[in-house]
Amino acid sequence: MSQMLEIRWHGRAGQGVVTAGESLGEAAMHKGLYFQAFPEYGAERMGAPIKAYTRLSDDTIEIHAPILEPDLVVVVNPNLIGIVDLTEGIKPEGTLIVNTQQTPAEIRQRLGFSGGTVWTVDATGIAMAELKRDIPSTLLLGVVVRAAEGLVDLEAVVGATRESLGGKLRPEVVEANVRALQRAHSECVQG
Repeated sequence: MSQMLEIRWHGRAGQGVVTAGESLGEAAMHKGLYFQAFPEYGAERMGAPIKAYTRLSDDTIEIHAPILEPDLVVVVNPNLIGIVDLTEGIKPEGTLIVNTQQTPAEIRQRLGFSGGTVWTVDATGIAMAELKRDIPSTLLLGVVVRAAEGLVDLEAVVGATRESLGGKLRPEVVEANVRALQRAHSECVQG
């Protein structure tokens, strides 16, 4: 029987949410998994709330629809708390990853999320320190690797990130993104 992990990403247009989902899929592909990564577009403009989806499976994926019951939800922009229903449809044993300075317990309380697991990391703080810009999406891949232990390894995500950003950014900026991703992997907190 095949296993599938479904991830929903929440962020704002321009924060790299779509790129992060695609990079995760590329990393999974290098490990022999199948993937889908796609955004949900509406009339988005820079800064508007956006959703993106990533499916990872050890078998071909024949579903072609948004993810309504995610195993994992990644919140790139914590300012969406109270604006968007971030836990909508998440499985009771699901995992929530939030870019925030708050603790997992504080996030549970704010979102009324009593099930599953919550991971937090100050990805914005790390992004500002390493990249000098508030683009935390790629960094959260490091947390996804820890939360979905054994699915994709950190080295594969680092490789996919280098590949994904390599054609778009200067080498020193790509390496700053890799350092930031590795920091998020080591500094995230589970609760």
